[in-house]
Amino acid sequence: MSQQPFPIAQVIDAATKLQAVGQIDRAVLLYRMWAKFNPNDPFLYVIYFNLGTTLSNRGDLAGAKDAFEEAIKLKPDFFPPYINLGGVWERAGKTDEAIKTWLGVVNQLEAITGNGLNFKTMAIKQIGRVLEGNQKHAEAELILRQGLSLDQNQLDVAQHYLALRMVQCEWPIVQPWEGVSRKALMKGFSPLSIAAYTDDPILHLGVSAAYNRTIEDPPADTEYLWQQVERRPSDRLRIGYLSSDLRHHAIGFLTAEVFELHDRSKVEVFAYYCGIPPEDNIKTRIRNAVEHWVDISGMDDQTAAKRIAEDNIDILVDVNGYTRDARTRVLAFRPAPIIVNWLGFPGTMASPYHHYILADDWIIPKESEIYYTEKVLRLPCYQPNDRKRLIAPETPTRASVGLPEDAIVYCSFNGSQKITRFTFDRWMTILEKVPNSVLWQLSASENLNERLRTLAAERGIDPNRLIFAPKIANPAHLARYPLADLFLDSFPYGAHTTASDALWMGVPVLTFSGRSFASRVCGSLVRAANLPELVCDGPEDFVKRAIALGHDRETLRRYREKLVQNRDKCVLFDMDGHVRALEGLFQQMWQEFQDGNLPQPDLTNLDIYHEVAIEEDHETREMLSIEDYNDFYREKLARRHKFRPIPEDKRLWTQPASKTATTKGIRPKKRAV
Repeated sequence: MSQQPFPIAQVIDAATKLQAVGQIDRAVLLYRMWAKFNPNDPFLYVIYFNLGTTLSNRGDLAGAKDAFEEAIKLKPDFFPPYINLGGVWERAGKTDEAIKTWLGVVNQLEAITGNGLNFKTMAIKQIGRVLEGNQKHAEAELILRQGLSLDQNQLDVAQHYLALRMVQCEWPIVQPWEGVSRKALMKGFSPLSIAAYTDDPILHLGVSAAYNRTIEDPPADTEYLWQQVERRPSDRLRIGYLSSDLRHHAIGFLTAEVFELHDRSKVEVFAYYCGIPPEDNIKTRIRNAVEHWVDISGMDDQTAAKRIAEDNIDILVDVNGYTRDARTRVLAFRPAPIIVNWLGFPGTMASPYHHYILADDWIIPKESEIYYTEKVLRLPCYQPNDRKRLIAPETPTRASVGLPEDAIVYCSFNGSQKITRFTFDRWMTILEKVPNSVLWQLSASENLNERLRTLAAERGIDPNRLIFAPKIANPAHLARYPLADLFLDSFPYGAHTTASDALWMGVPVLTFSGRSFASRVCGSLVRAANLPELVCDGPEDFVKRAIALGHDRETLRRYREKLVQNRDKCVLFDMDGHVRALEGLFQQMWQEFQDGNLPQPDLTNLDIYHEVAIEEDHETREMLSIEDYNDFYREKLARRHKFRPIPEDKRLWTQPASKTATTKGIRPKKRAV
């Protein structure tokens, strides 16, 4: 090689081909030999960068680190190895070194041009991701703000920036600054965050559709995967559940008994797991309950989809939706003829491949179906539960957890991202009117706890009346629930698993429902627990009832007794009935498919709905205060239609609405005489 230099492009090409056929060791040897015999080549840094990438992919972190550092030494202004070296440090568990490495890129790139901007924003993303993952929310927010200042159109950066502000209760959440517009921030909302931001199902619909459009489609000339495999006959429906959360997670807690109760004479159950590797008792329990457990976490999307198709799945249930670690693109390949949205995500997927959404009569009333692209099918109660949930044997005392013995203890164990300014204001009004009361919340961080205490003090509430419960193992957490007198729901994203936990432990839950899915789940659960009177008519009624109950210990006691007495009889915990109903809906879906009546998602005008909905300032008023909600949006559509005509759809912009707006817009004025 030293006498007749081998062109670097050919080296890289040869090494790439070796890796493609699994000969990684030979590719590494090729890079090392070329580097040894060409020490003065001006592009030697590229070889070391590729060597580092190859070693990193093989899991040789020490070797990768040395190669990336050599590339940096040879060419300090070549920034890809900085990015990858930070990744190596992170994988080695040395996050401080990772951040230091990425900051090296950020601080070097003062001239923001071309690739320099790309590498700087990439480094900022990596720093923000690691800081967020290590619960350093304030630091992550600041670095992501810097990234948005460089380029406000980074939707993924805006998504995390907004989520960080929500989890820290940084109100207002959407606060533009020079170079970053309110519209750009609003476009960055993820479907899950927007559900906690505002009770606006039209906006939720638009955000989900926009998010789905960022998911790459398969090549247009390919057939659906389920059509490319031989369909083997079976006397049972093959049901697949796709989820990253079939483990020690809220979804795992809720579904464990579902898998155990499925009727094996009717359904053959497959679980496709795409979550984290560690084992736990819930994951083991679910794995033992299903007939087929397939870990697809190490497969790419197309390979995972092909595996599902080859298993001849009839109905694939997406138990992730738009949540962390979801594999939504697997569904884009259509690995099963029927795809269902259930439980993991509280809202419409607004995708071209989700045919059904499972809800109940309360969560999606008939008149609200226009806010969903899926066909709505209903269970007696949308949410399953686990009657075998583990509870620590000893109930702690109030004194042992820092609660006053004689106070009315209101609790809300929802995540801090669900606390809006409006929700917190209602809680403070309740505390103000019930002097001998405290609010028991789940602790997030000391910074956030102090912020909420300060906000309480500004309202004239003793900050010591806000008591924060540390996060503990779930059995111990359940055991401390009965120390509370009344669970106060949040809005618009209410209590879901936390509500059913409270009801199981005999703690009454007070709530009110909005128009969106996430805002109505808690009302469904409370009604299914046979306490419909605790579903209030609205925010004012909620505050009034919470205050009244704070002065009525006897009524609270009766509610607790009713919950305990009805626990084995109410719809909420009738898991045998729930699973039979679920299997009945599966049979209905399959029959509709066989009859040629599989519902097709209607995505008409969803981009326009998104555009008009993000114009509204959702932090100056709650959307529930708008009584004529649908007409409110029809007016927005009409104003847009006047200058940029909108095609008719089957939601709000129907033929009558379109015709009225068009006629109104072209009516001639009378001429002056």
